[in-house]
Amino acid sequence: MRRAEGCTHDFHFFIDRPIFASVLSIVFLLAGGVAVFTLPVAQYPEVTPPTVLVTAVYPGANANTVRDTVGVPIEEQVSGVEGMMYMSSQSTNDGAYTLTVTFKPGMNSDMAQVLVQNRVSLALPVIPPLVQTEGINVQKMSPNTMMIVNLTSPDNRYDSIFLSNYATIYIKDELGRLPGVAGITYLGQRNYSLRAWLDPDKLASLKLSAMDVVTAISQQNLQVAAGRSASNLSRAAANFS
Repeated sequence: MRRAEGCTHDFHFFIDRPIFASVLSIVFLLAGGVAVFTLPVAQYPEVTPPTVLVTAVYPGANANTVRDTVGVPIEEQVSGVEGMMYMSSQSTNDGAYTLTVTFKPGMNSDMAQVLVQNRVSLALPVIPPLVQTEGINVQKMSPNTMMIVNLTSPDNRYDSIFLSNYATIYIKDELGRLPGVAGITYLGQRNYSLRAWLDPDKLASLKLSAMDVVTAISQQNLQVAAGRSASNLSRAAANFS
């Protein structure tokens, strides 16, 4: 009872002196405003647990195939990695696979990425070669979305494929350089591509398979240096003579 009376007396001290209480509050506010720019932010405790994101693409595969051939081998190796709390994965019918590994608060994010990368490398021998060709990305990032940018054409001058290609060339890298941005994800990404329809009877008559056609197209889809023009060569030859 005496303690309660003492607390009440302290409250009345500030209630009876509103000017003193107001000045004291302003002093605390100014001191906090000045100190906020000098506080060691690096020593703040991490409230959000660090996460590592593993992404892969299996072109042409459905969600079940991606889960069985890509998700299961990776998750068997990543499960139980040091400092991990839990993990969640998602497989979609467009061949995309995403694994989010959440670590305990205070875990170094760089070390967490290295640990997951080492575990993923152990699963590579049993992962389809096409997935390895597309690449398996391991990045330290939060799965939460920081910002959504909409790219539209007000007068419908450009279609969705053009806008998606424009974002890939000119916008993605610029946003990726911003501080705190770990990755850029497209919603409904569309790229320019070539679709070849094959005639099974014609292929059988020529004793070819679909992979032979893919190999032929890949061999012709090369970026070759064109060299110098003939005028430059002739000028160089004239100077040499």
